[in-house]
Amino acid sequence: MVIRYDRPNLLVATKGHPFDKAAFCGLFDRLQGFTSQGFTWTHVEQPAAARLLDPRMAEDFAAIVFYDLPGLRFRARRPPDLIEPTDAMKEGFEALLAAGKPLVFLHHAIAGWPTWDRYAEAIGTRFFYRPGSYKGRDYPDSGYRSAVRYEADVVAGHPVTEGLPERIAFEDELYLMPLLEPDVAPLVRARFDFVAGNFHSAAAAVEGRAESRDGWTHPPGTDLIAWARRAGRSPVVVIQCGNDGATFSNPAFERLLGNAVAWVTSPQAAAWAAGRDGSTP
Repeated sequence: MVIRYDRPNLLVATKGHPFDKAAFCGLFDRLQGFTSQGFTWTHVEQPAAARLLDPRMAEDFAAIVFYDLPGLRFRARRPPDLIEPTDAMKEGFEALLAAGKPLVFLHHAIAGWPTWDRYAEAIGTRFFYRPGSYKGRDYPDSGYRSAVRYEADVVAGHPVTEGLPERIAFEDELYLMPLLEPDVAPLVRARFDFVAGNFHSAAAAVEGRAESRDGWTHPPGTDLIAWARRAGRSPVVVIQCGNDGATFSNPAFERLLGNAVAWVTSPQAAAWAAGRDGSTP
């Protein structure tokens, strides 16, 4: 049975990484009146959320917002176990992309399913918790730095950046990671030097090593913290911000996320993702 709502309903998937649940849920409660039509939202934790990731089960949802971290099992002072998605999960996700389901990926959702290239391809990047590969090329573990105060520039006139100031002040966690797919539409860039000396090794951190930079190297990473992308026929927005309450209470982040939800669920985004408007990322 499909439940019909009088407003668009979002599926918001969480679990796998700690977060400020009260602040996060408060953010989505405030966003319910962001658009003229407004929306409702349904919070589902993994692994239950994974069962909804196919067109039939997700029919009730106007868009899916990922704020989860599936595909890893963390262990004390040892590298995490990497878990393969099931064939059913892969088939359901591929069917969602073919059906054009709107998707938004927030913060640590970028690091989900680290052995599944199609998931990373849909996002355009991947955060590596330990050295890994993507499409046959090897990459070092990624870097992180918490509670960074930085400024970011809006670099595109786009519905997702509408109403934002040209420069935004953030205090949030930043990632040092590669942009794996070049065909993205840049939206926001951080004013920060994305080099290894400014970050800590993710692998060292999860293994409990005291010195998280010792012997670790990483090439310069992307400075993009928000972008749009086509994945199959789905409009996708990726926002790298979103670590904690400091960001959830930031009016610019709230606007950025609200714009992202409003745009991916619009007819214009559907036409863009399907290639019907003739534009390129």
